[in-house]
Amino acid sequence: MSQEILGPNASKILASVQFEHGFHFTTKDGVYTGLTAISLAEFASKIEIVDVDSILFHYPRGDFQKWIEDTLGDTELANRLCFVKTNLSGEQLRKELLKIIKKRLIELKGPQLSRIST
Repeated sequence: MSQEILGPNASKILASVQFEHGFHFTTKDGVYTGLTAISLAEFASKIEIVDVDSILFHYPRGDFQKWIEDTLGDTELANRLCFVKTNLSGEQLRKELLKIIKKRLIELKGPQLSRIST
């Protein structure tokens, strides 16, 4: 999909949100990891570096999907993330989430970037 097809939604989805509306990565004990993502691109970069235990905490609860849909407005990506198996190891889960998120970023940014591999 190109940005022309997605129209203004692509710009909204790719835009940054205020810090308080960002995704704040925590541990299962509710302890803030010090990492917050305020855009989809930043979310991908934080997924790459956050402690895997935070991913294993947030993903099965649907936290990533809810933030992506409710805050960024990307129902398509939220739905795609729902199909990732929950029984993957932490690093496998991280890789699978990144693959889906990076593919979506390329779709949203338009055809000129679609030739870039992730």
